[in-house]
Amino acid sequence: MALGMSKRRTRATALVLAVATIATAVVMGVWRPWIPAAMDAPILAAEDVAMVAPAPLVLPEHPLALVFGDSWTYGSAATEPTLGYAYLLADVLGGETVVNGVRGSGYMKAGVDGPAFGERISALDPTLEPDLVLIQGSINDRLQGAKGYREAVTAAWDDLAAMYSDAPIVVLGPAPHILPVGAETARIDRDLAALAGARGWWYISPVQDQWITEQNYLDVIDVDLGNRHPSNEGHRYLAAQVGAALEELIAAPVTDAGDTELDGSEPDLKQ
Repeated sequence: MALGMSKRRTRATALVLAVATIATAVVMGVWRPWIPAAMDAPILAAEDVAMVAPAPLVLPEHPLALVFGDSWTYGSAATEPTLGYAYLLADVLGGETVVNGVRGSGYMKAGVDGPAFGERISALDPTLEPDLVLIQGSINDRLQGAKGYREAVTAAWDDLAAMYSDAPIVVLGPAPHILPVGAETARIDRDLAALAGARGWWYISPVQDQWITEQNYLDVIDVDLGNRHPSNEGHRYLAAQVGAALEELIAAPVTDAGDTELDGSEPDLKQ
């Protein structure tokens, strides 16, 4: 009994100290839940990417989109996974989404309830005929290091392109869960941009486009129960951002490798 009372007193003392620390930080204006550990370095400058001109992004009026990714695609931290951005994207596009998200999964890292991207891609339904494939993420590879990363991405994308050869593939890069963006997250973003550019695939970068900033961080990210995943509001915001980015790609003129405009007309959305 004395031991139990001692533990309770210890927990109570720790709680009081934690609350006092947070209160002091708030008063001093230094509590920033988006700030990572000191080991995270600032974002590095993006490398030059040799781009291959992507094919025009053309979608039918009511597209079927396969959305593949990690916990953000799964819908983590939404009150229901179906309130995640990948599901909400169906209404944004005026179509339907098939969602394949696995928490903790990356190109090199197995997830909580599923394997790494490559193995998951091999298990996708080959009879599905999506009008769009959106492959998202992932920050989950940031602790795996750069060695072998591009090879793992290349192998996974080769299988994805072979399985859905008639569908345009758009890569949605990692979105930061902490600010400033960690060096490894920035490296992943650069690697994916380079590999997508070499294939002539469209690439959307939440990092470079600054979708998440200090100004909107707490509106987008649930730092408490969500363990730094998007909140309901955050998922709605991401769905809108992805939809707007796809609209820009549909309207974007296609350029050759030398950035010479090939066609400035807006393509017809209907196939």
